Amino acid sequence: MHRFERRARSQGFTAIAGCDEAGRGPLAGPVVAAAVVFPEGYANDDIRDSKRLTPLKREKLFTVIEGAARSIGTGIVEPHTIDRINILRASLLAMKEAVLNLSPPPDYVLIDGTYTIDVSIPQEAIVRGDSLSISIAAASIIAKVSRDRIMDDYHNRYPCYNFTQNKGYGTREHREAIRDHGRCDIHRQSFRVKA
Repeated sequence: MHRFERRARSQGFTAIAGCDEAGRGPLAGPVVAAAVVFPEGYANDDIRDSKRLTPLKREKLFTVIEGAARSIGTGIVEPHTIDRINILRASLLAMKEAVLNLSPPPDYVLIDGTYTIDVSIPQEAIVRGDSLSISIAAASIIAKVSRDRIMDDYHNRYPCYNFTQNKGYGTREHREAIRDHGRCDIHRQSFRVKA
């Protein structure tokens, strides 16, 4: 989980950020990205891909990462922008915002996936990076927890969709709620709802 960070440090980089997003697939809500910079040598075997962790474990690690990181940045792209520019571009925009919100800024960025982002900072895209890099894994946790909290807040505004449970994903219950109540302001109008 440290190979990519070590390799970047061997090339002279000192502030290495991991970046990932959460929320590409849901029918509702924003896409949220996070970027995390750890101090050199930081290790924590509990930090791994957020999808392999329970919600409770993610919440606990969110606090751990907040305390350990040198810097954390987040980026949020709302549904109306997702509809306008498409989900891939929205995800990359959220990751760009997350990296630009790091203070101090990083000098190298590790990005989960196959695409780099539109910043002048040297960077590397890593397929399955959230399973291979502690920095990206930490970013996946921050992004996922941050997005889940946003969806919990939206549940209070739109309780009929049960966003606390489905987080905007297209569960059967959520699709039935859309059928019964229509879409609300945070639904992605460009996403097709399967019958």
